[in-house]
Amino acid sequence: MVVFPYSTDEVPPDNNRAERALRPAVTKRKVCGGSRSMERFRETADLLSVIQTCRVQGREAVEFFRQALEATVSPTVSYPSLIPMT
Repeated sequence: MVVFPYSTDEVPPDNNRAERALRPAVTKRKVCGGSRSMERFRETADLLSVIQTCRVQGREAVEFFRQALEATVSPTVSYPSLIPMT
């Protein structure tokens, strides 16, 4: 049996979770034909990244975006964070 020095119980030996997280982005790209500019590609990637992060954290993406928009228009409201508080 080979023991890897960096393997732990917290890190799965496969990348299935990462592949499942990418699937909606790949499907969207195939259905809509991709992006016409690099700027739009980056914006779409950022948006899908936020949505997947919210999904993994068990949060509502729509609620996160509502809070972010509210913070944009109101200086007294703080921006929501995607960094999990442990």
